Amino acid sequence: MLAVSAGIGAGIYYGLDWAGKAVAADSGKDLLLHDLQQIIVLMQGRFVAWVLPAVAGTLLILGWIFWLILGVFTAPVLKTPLVSESPKTPSRTGKKDFLDQKIEQERKQRLFLNTLSVLQREGRLLDFFDENLARYSDEQIGAAVRSIQEDCKQAMKKYIDPRPVVDADEGQEITIEPGFDMDAVNLVGNVAGDPPFKGTVKHRGWKAGKKEIPKLADIQDSAIITPAEIEIGDK
Repeated sequence: MLAVSAGIGAGIYYGLDWAGKAVAADSGKDLLLHDLQQIIVLMQGRFVAWVLPAVAGTLLILGWIFWLILGVFTAPVLKTPLVSESPKTPSRTGKKDFLDQKIEQERKQRLFLNTLSVLQREGRLLDFFDENLARYSDEQIGAAVRSIQEDCKQAMKKYIDPRPVVDADEGQEITIEPGFDMDAVNLVGNVAGDPPFKGTVKHRGWKAGKKEIPKLADIQDSAIITPAEIEIGDK
């Protein structure tokens, strides 16, 4: 727009110069031409101060208005993509992450049921829970419990080796010193103030002496604790 303004300004300047010369030749014969000559001379004298800024300002305002109108009408066209975008397909990375999460979830379920699987295999614990004990006498139940308890105890000793958290008998009075492990010791009753605390052992708690997790069975269904055993023989 500045270049256009300069061009138009130059045209007006040379046009006024040509008109001034043409009118000057006949200005003495006609009063109207004489007045016109005076106007042309005034415009030439004030060209840089008045005429040129007025022309440049007018063109700039018109150009700005034209730009706004052009932007309003061309905005929808510019926003429309030239090439239709193909529908996005799920990335392989997202699918892989989903499968990894599913496998990890299945593994956690197997780990949760793995202890029951070991106790069932070593001591038939689930069979004992499923049994209807009303059919047996107390002596028979006692003998079965003794056997199951011994087998399960050996299995727990083999893999976990459980040990008491507190080295004291139940009912014994002990002192809980400052800085005790809040995950290992649960204070109950009237607990107020800061340690040391004196209290009575209600339960010694348990912790794992070792963490030898048995090998997980290579099965697809994580809900299977122990597979069924079917003996195939001649009929």
